[in-house]
Amino acid sequence: MQHGVGGWGPPGHPSAAPPQPPIPPAQGWPVAPVPEATGHIPLPAAAPGTGAATLAVLLIGPAGAGKTTVARHWANSRPVPTAHISLDDVREWVCSGFADPQAGWNDHSEAQYRLARRTCGFAARNFLANGISCILDDAVFPDRPVVGLGGWKRHVGPGLLPVVLLPGLEVVLERNAARSGNRRLSDEEVARIHGRMAGWYGSGLPIIDNSQLDVEGTARALDAALARGLAAPAGW
Repeated sequence: MQHGVGGWGPPGHPSAAPPQPPIPPAQGWPVAPVPEATGHIPLPAAAPGTGAATLAVLLIGPAGAGKTTVARHWANSRPVPTAHISLDDVREWVCSGFADPQAGWNDHSEAQYRLARRTCGFAARNFLANGISCILDDAVFPDRPVVGLGGWKRHVGPGLLPVVLLPGLEVVLERNAARSGNRRLSDEEVARIHGRMAGWYGSGLPIIDNSQLDVEGTARALDAALARGLAAPAGW
């Protein structure tokens, strides 16, 4: 039953007036934004890093720099399939007749090293051909470019992205002392290798001093360096 005058209001009272459309703001006047009820505050976009790119990385550094640990962490933290290929692990596939360089670097240990490098390169190419990124780690010396960086590029491909991990000598000595087995070197050998690695300064390769960084922080620095390399290839 209809009540009131011309509407559905209470008996004896006129109905409420229909809602009026909002008055548009005057031309030229700024309109203040309405704050969101959630209190959301927009933040700057995070650095994209390497994202979903398929890439091959060579992590260079002396013994004790943390190459293997950082490479494994970076591979595990990527949002896309990524493999870690450790040269030392592949060398130690030789169970009988392993030529330990600590017993003296000779033609036998050199041959096993070259074989392990070619095996790593073959594995890397297979991963890349199947859309899986890979990171390799090796103590590549700047004073042997043909055998070192040049050799890795021949085995893996010209798109290989090298990054140098070079903490201070004190840090390297401390980390090497925590090693065991044939991966632990003498302090003299570590210092000699570290000194040769300093030749990478001025080479144009990105160098990360992870003396004050933990594994996660170093992996983030590595990803940022690789992202810059992808955005502006330096022709290493």
